[in-house]
Amino acid sequence: MILKKISPKGRSVRVTFELPLEEAQYSANIVGSFNDWDTTEHPMKRNDRKGVWTTALSFKPGTQIEFRYFIDGHKWHNEPQADAYAPNPHYSDNSVLAL
Repeated sequence: MILKKISPKGRSVRVTFELPLEEAQYSANIVGSFNDWDTTEHPMKRNDRKGVWTTALSFKPGTQIEFRYFIDGHKWHNEPQADAYAPNPHYSDNSVLAL
């Protein structure tokens, strides 16, 4: 699930990423164009109460990001609520958010 919230002055967009717990057993990271596809950055935290892996990041309004979830150190997963999808060089698609 994706939640977007614009700051009161409109200078940033806070995006909360949530992935159901059953999608990942050990770990989940948010990886994308904003972190040079580094699979070790932006780990998600397990929230047992809500039943999700979650993290929140801030971006500049008007930007577009491509991303995927990197799960358990070896699997890639797209966001079903993405604004769009873009092909990548690995014969699959990236999730796209317009902010």
